[in-house]
Amino acid sequence: MRETAGRRRRPLRVDIRPELWEWALRRAGNLALEFPRRFPKLDAWRHGRAKPTLKQVEAFAEAARVPVGYLFLSRAPDERLPVPDLRTVSGRGVRTPSPDLLDTIYLCQRRQEWYRQYAQANGEQPRAFVEALATRMPPDKAAGVMRSDLGLDRQQLHAACRTWHEAIRLLIEKAEEAGVLVMVSGVVGTNNRRPLDPEEFRGFALVDRWAPLVFVNAADTRAAQMFTLAHELAHIWLGQAALSDAGPAVFPTEQVERWCNAVAAEFLVPAAELRARVPSSHPLEAVEKLARYFKVSRLVILRRLLDTDVIGRSQFEKAYAAELATLSQRVSQRGGDFYRTQLLRLSRRFAHAVIRSTAEGQTLLREA
Repeated sequence: MRETAGRRRRPLRVDIRPELWEWALRRAGNLALEFPRRFPKLDAWRHGRAKPTLKQVEAFAEAARVPVGYLFLSRAPDERLPVPDLRTVSGRGVRTPSPDLLDTIYLCQRRQEWYRQYAQANGEQPRAFVEALATRMPPDKAAGVMRSDLGLDRQQLHAACRTWHEAIRLLIEKAEEAGVLVMVSGVVGTNNRRPLDPEEFRGFALVDRWAPLVFVNAADTRAAQMFTLAHELAHIWLGQAALSDAGPAVFPTEQVERWCNAVAAEFLVPAAELRARVPSSHPLEAVEKLARYFKVSRLVILRRLLDTDVIGRSQFEKAYAAELATLSQRVSQRGGDFYRTQLLRLSRRFAHAVIRSTAEGQTLLREA
C-alpha cells in the first residue's frame, strides 16, 4: 500500500487525430512559426510517434487560438466566415480567416444578440433605416438619405468640425444616436496582446433591425478609419452584412462593394462641392487643403479627384503611392489616441445598455 501510494501518478496522455493537428496549424497561420520552439515534440504528436498530455494540448490550443474541444473532434470543423466575405486581394476574395478575425466577429455577434434581446424587452422600435436603400439608387442620392437619417447636414462634418478627430467623433455619435452599435478597436476583445491586422480586414457590418452593428479596425491608419466607417454604414442602410477591406485605392469587383465605396466617398466628399473647391490648374497641389476641409485623408481626396475626372489614373497611382509611403512612416511613430478607450471598443450605446440592465437586475454581474 505504501509503495502504491508513493508512486508518482503518470500524466494523462490523449489521442489527437493527425488531421486535427494539421487543421489547427493551418488555422493558426503565422502563429505556427513559434510552435517548434514552444512545443518541441509537436512533430512527433502530429505523426503519432508520441502522445501529448492533456495539459500540453490545452497549452497548444491556447497558443493556436483554437477552442480546445475542437482538437478532440472526429474530423476538422468547417469553420466558415459567418458574414459574406467581400474583401479583395488582386481581385480575389480572401478565404482563410485568422483566429483573431473569427473571434472578433463571434464576439460582436454575441454582443449584437444580447442587445437585440435588450432592445426588444425595453420596447425599442426596429430601425427604419436598415435596408432602406438599394444599389440601383445613385450614390449621391443614397448619401443624402444617410445624412438625413443621421441628422447631419451637408456641411456639418466639414465646416462645423475643426479636426478629423471631431468629425469622426461626430459621425460615431450620430450613428449611435440613430441606433447603430459602432465598435472601434484594434485588438481582439480587450486583449492587447492580440492586435488585429488591417491587411486582413478593415471593418465589417452585421445587419439587424434592432441592433445594427458596425466594427472598424482601429489598427488601420487613422486616415483610413473615417472611410471604413462610412462604408460600413452604407452596408447597414443597404441591409447587407459584409466583411470588407474598403479603401480609396480598392476597385472592387463585387457590385455591392463598388456601390458602398461610391456612397461612402459621396457621403464624405460630395462631388459637386469638391469640383467647386478644386483649382482648375495643378489640382494635386490642393490635396492637403481639401483633406483638411473635408476632414478625410489625402488618400480619399486623391480617389475623389480620380472619380470626378479631375486627374487621370496614372496621376492618381503615382500620387497615391507617394502618400502611402509617407503614411507608413507616420504610423510607426503613432502613439495612443481616443480609439483606445473602452467605450469606443464596446460602443457607447451597448455599454450604457449593459450598465443599465445590470443596475436594474435584468443582467447578472458575471454576465455583464
